Amino acid sequence: MKANFRNCSSFLSDVSKALSRFLPFLLVPIISFVVLSLPDNPGAFYWNSFLRLPLEVPIILLLLCLLPRKLAVTSSVVISAALFLLLFLKIADIGVQSAFRRQFNPYLDLKMMVDGWNLLSGTIGRIQGGMIIVTVGAAFLALLAIFFWAGNSLIKADAGVKRRVVSISVALLVVGSGLLLVGPFPFARADLQALPYLGKRLVLVRHSILEMQTFERDIKKSDNVSLGEDLFAGIKGRDVILVFVESYGRSAIEDPLYSPLIGPRLEKIDNQLASAGFASASGWLTSPTMGGLSWLAHGTFLSGLWIDNQSRYDRLMISQRKSLNRLFQSSGWHTAAVMPAITMAWPEADYFGYDQVFAAKDLGYKGKPFNWITMPDQFALTAFERLVRQPARKAGHPVMAELALVSSHAPWTPVAKLIDWQKVGDGTIFNEQAESDQSPKVVWADRDNIRDHYIRTIDYSIQTLGDYVSRFGEDAIVIILGDHQPAPVITGENASRAVPVHIISRDKAVVRRFQDEGFSQGMIPKKTAPVLPMDSMRERLVRVLSHSE
Repeated sequence: MKANFRNCSSFLSDVSKALSRFLPFLLVPIISFVVLSLPDNPGAFYWNSFLRLPLEVPIILLLLCLLPRKLAVTSSVVISAALFLLLFLKIADIGVQSAFRRQFNPYLDLKMMVDGWNLLSGTIGRIQGGMIIVTVGAAFLALLAIFFWAGNSLIKADAGVKRRVVSISVALLVVGSGLLLVGPFPFARADLQALPYLGKRLVLVRHSILEMQTFERDIKKSDNVSLGEDLFAGIKGRDVILVFVESYGRSAIEDPLYSPLIGPRLEKIDNQLASAGFASASGWLTSPTMGGLSWLAHGTFLSGLWIDNQSRYDRLMISQRKSLNRLFQSSGWHTAAVMPAITMAWPEADYFGYDQVFAAKDLGYKGKPFNWITMPDQFALTAFERLVRQPARKAGHPVMAELALVSSHAPWTPVAKLIDWQKVGDGTIFNEQAESDQSPKVVWADRDNIRDHYIRTIDYSIQTLGDYVSRFGEDAIVIILGDHQPAPVITGENASRAVPVHIISRDKAVVRRFQDEGFSQGMIPKKTAPVLPMDSMRERLVRVLSHSE
């Protein structure tokens, strides 16, 4: 028995020595192959994505084996850094493609990491979100350390091991070069990807820098909106209520998955508004963003400039460009912002020109939050009436208010329900609703469940708005629009960036002027209606609302 034990120990020792001898030879090509073959798009994960021979793999092995030791060590550092920069960019691409359907841009997107953390922690919790980030970061660094160790071990390997590695690498290089020249074949292909991939990213960064320089010139150009008595002369003395509905995109109206719910809902709202004496016109706008970054859409609509990244937004915030809010303010309107999603300091409010800003803590909500959502839309609208419109009415000032509603923000659970407006109170009546639905973890485990919750929150938001306007709209001009399409998990990969916009008023002449601009009559935009850039709305509103018959 002791002899068997000694034989077993001897065998394991031999295996261990063999593995330690050949492990670097195995790890360097395996890790290189996986990183170089990994798709950079979530829609490209197919088994045949890995039926390829990255020619960088044999080249890396040859460099580590054939270069003089000092130069080989330097090469190992450079190769490790380049390979794992490539891995970082691919992982970032997968994340950004999943959310916004575009490539990761280091120049523009690194600033959004805090916002990404806020969304992640708000959806699954701070502890779980922190654990995911720490785990992913630790795994990334561990893999980098393993690769660097394996590369250095290969550099120090004996001549016999290096000869085998060189022989195999040369053979792979010959076969890969043949595939590169003759192929690709359905079953295999070869390519050189790393340097072109990194090079394209540098070009993207350079292009973004040049684009920002162009934007800098554009933002300094004189504004074509002239201040004076004629500004908004067509609606003097009337409230203007601008409402952004979170993640309300064209897909909610036209996608067969969602139209059976939203189409009839918009028809009911149309009839409800008509019964209350309102007319409406609707159209399509192209949003500068999708899947998130709502403030880019807000900035675009209100400034009349195309704000499709954080750098542009930051530059806008310190510019002298007059926002739509500030134009109304200069013409005698009391300007206000109702922002139930704002829970921290918001210095950007200074740019827009609000007389009052009501963040989440200012709205008086005493009920329980709906996960990340601070309060249901119905409470935010009730608070708006109580805190803004009623005091302004007593003071004899018309109101221009911007509201950014949040009930249709991810994680889309719980789904709120419309109640009697007289019972809203301090919001505690919503406590049962806030605890009645599935948790985000359960909802996000199933794509159909995500989509079902998404569209029900949209249905709630537009139902609530329709009911609000029909009851409290009075002589106001109400503009309701989506900020952006939701993420591709909701819309699919090929959805447009269009969002609906609705103009509602008892002043049928005002509504008719928007129809003359290409808007469709009623609450459902025609499929053939023009899709207008969102940055065109500021000038359009100034022109239409300044017209006096």
